[in-house]
Parts: sequence; structure tokens; C-alpha cells
Amino acid sequence: MAKTELTQLPVSKIVVGMTIKLPLSWTEHPFFRSKVKIEQKSQIALIRGLNTSFVYLLDGHDLIPEQPEVVDEPVTILPATEMPDYKVEAKKSIRRGQQRFIRCVNDSRGVFGKVVSDPEGAYRDAVTLVESMMEHLNETDSPHLTLVSSNELEVSVTQHGVSVAVLSMMIAHMAGLPPSDIRDIAIGSLFHDIGKLKVPENIRRKHGELTDHEVNFMRMHPNFGYEMLVKNNLYPKAMLHIVRHHHEFVDGSGYPDKLTAKKIPITTQIVSLVNDYESLLRRYLSPQLALGVLFKSRKQKHDEKLVSQLVKVLGIYPPGTLVNLTDGSFAKVMMTTSEVKKPHVWACSPRGEDATLRFLMEEEVSVSEVVKLENLPESVLKTLQAENTISFYFSDFEH
Repeated sequence: MAKTELTQLPVSKIVVGMTIKLPLSWTEHPFFRSKVKIEQKSQIALIRGLNTSFVYLLDGHDLIPEQPEVVDEPVTILPATEMPDYKVEAKKSIRRGQQRFIRCVNDSRGVFGKVVSDPEGAYRDAVTLVESMMEHLNETDSPHLTLVSSNELEVSVTQHGVSVAVLSMMIAHMAGLPPSDIRDIAIGSLFHDIGKLKVPENIRRKHGELTDHEVNFMRMHPNFGYEMLVKNNLYPKAMLHIVRHHHEFVDGSGYPDKLTAKKIPITTQIVSLVNDYESLLRRYLSPQLALGVLFKSRKQKHDEKLVSQLVKVLGIYPPGTLVNLTDGSFAKVMMTTSEVKKPHVWACSPRGEDATLRFLMEEEVSVSEVVKLENLPESVLKTLQAENTISFYFSDFEH
């Protein structure tokens, strides 16, 4: 019996309601199977960023749009003599992002140290820090992310707070929220885990599985943080809501109050989503894998539109993702770009040699697959500094 020929469908024509099959191996996409039932627009956004221009349509032929496919306008390439040295500027931007991140972390640590002894001073310093981050967010018309790290072996509460603030502010900016909401999100993100400082360090830093008692103690940290801040009568209500409810989910499965979507303002929903993603990142040590796990098994806990915006902010290959390129090189993603499949990467040969910053937007080379940390040769691990902690900051590089 002859096989039925599958219908090829351009990714630009995928709509909700279709069932499609991806023409990719399991290592090239974040879904459980290559067969995907399209139930949300965020799935479409993710598929459009994969390394394929088409999918196989299994069901939903009646949903195929009749409009002609939009053809991209031709791109004019400037003569080489008119092009600035992008790589030099990009390296400076990466270094600047790193310096800004460390400065924010140090300032945040200073704020935490004043919360009890000098609450008004802590508030003033926090507002100053937020204004600095707002300037960095608005430095370019279309902000992107750059990879940053610290010299510490683990991500601290303040490092985590800054990274969550950056991603949350990017989502809020993309969603068109007013500056006042973005400021509330920023200060709420910076403070969201301050209550963990009241959790014993042996519980907070435990690497093994927590006991039921330890889990219950850890789950008290949102209330600890809220109680520390609310008594000062300094902080906005939206910020305090973030601190107390950043572990709430729209399906009512979160804590401490099991709130559902209607009772969780968008400012808190954004921080909850980013905090959930960062928690997965710490567990799986891969930004791309963490995004895939969030998309596959936790998307019901978050608003679909916000998940889609997180995907757009991070790109298909978020900063810190380890990849293999089509020319055989290994690379670590350093910056997101306007082309989600073409990030700027720090690349080296399979032997860990000839390390350089590469702009995939300007090359015929692309990402062939995501690589796990344990599968990298030792020489490549060292060259790419692949075991460094992963955090995010705004990129001021435009290209």
C-alpha cells in the first residue's frame, strides 16, 4: 500500500487548530514529539524560530489561509568600506553589560543591607538603581539581551533579582506597559526574594532534596519579604504584591494564597513567569532547555501571551546556550538579535582553538543543534567558559 504524501506548509501559514509534524530531529526542537497540535499562538512563535521554513500538515487543511505568502523585501548590503568595526563595538558592549550587571548586583546588595537599619535610605537607593536600569532598557529602540555572569560559583539572591528584573522589564516593555508599571516590576523583581535571607542558609543553599519541613520553611519566604517591607509604608502596592505573590500561577497551583489569573495583576504575572524560568535554568543549566521545559510542561501556569513574549525576548537560542554550528564549530550564545535563529556567538574550533566573536547574521553558517554541557570536550569547556553562571542584562549594541 502506497504511503500518502504529506502536505508541506510554510511556517508562516501555521494557525491555531492545525496538527503538524516538524521535519526536524528531536535535538533540533523543544517539543516532546515532532507531531504537534497547535493550541496556542506561542507554539507558532516558537516553531517560526526553528531551523525550518516548512512543516508537514497532518490535520486542519481547511484552516490554510488563502492570502498569498508575504515575500521579504530585498536587503541592501552596504559596501565594506562603509561598515564600522562591529566586532569591536560588540565586544565593548558585552563588557559594558557585564560591568553594569555587576554594579547593579553590588548596589542591590547595598540596598538589602539598609532595609532594616535605614529603610528610607534603602528605598532611595532602590529607586536610583531602578532609574539606572530604566535608562539602560531605553538606550536602544529595540533592546536585546547580553550574557553576563559573576565570579561566584552560585547565583546569589541579588544576582537572581537583577536578572529577573531585566527579563521582566523586557517583557513589560514589549507588552507596551506604561513606565510606571515597568518601574514597579523592576523594584519588585529586585526585592522579590529578600525574604530568603530569613531562611536558614543550610536550607537555602542545600543541593540535595529538601525535606517536607524545609520545603514549608522555604515557602514562607514571600511572606517574610512582604512583612519586612510593608511596615515601612514606602513601597508601592504593586511592588509589594510582586514580593508576596511571585510564586502564584494563573491556574491556582502556586503559593502562598493559590491565587488564580483574575486575582494576579499582570505586573506580578510577568515576574512569576520569569522567576519560574530562572528556577528551571538553575536546575537544567541550559537556557534553551529550560525554555523548552517551561513551554512543554508548565505553560498552563502562565498567561499564553506572556509566554510568547518571553520566547521573543530570549530568542530560540537564549544567551548562555551552548551550540554546535553547521561548520563544526562549538559556540556559546552571547547576544540576542533581531533574527532569532542568528544570535551573536563566542565560537571556537572543535579542539577549543581560534576563539572569536561571530555574527551569524552575516554568515552562511547557522546553529545545527544545542549541545549539553557534559558533551563538550574539556578544551572547549575552558575556551567558552561554559561552566560559568548564567544571567542576563540589557545590550546597548545595535547592528
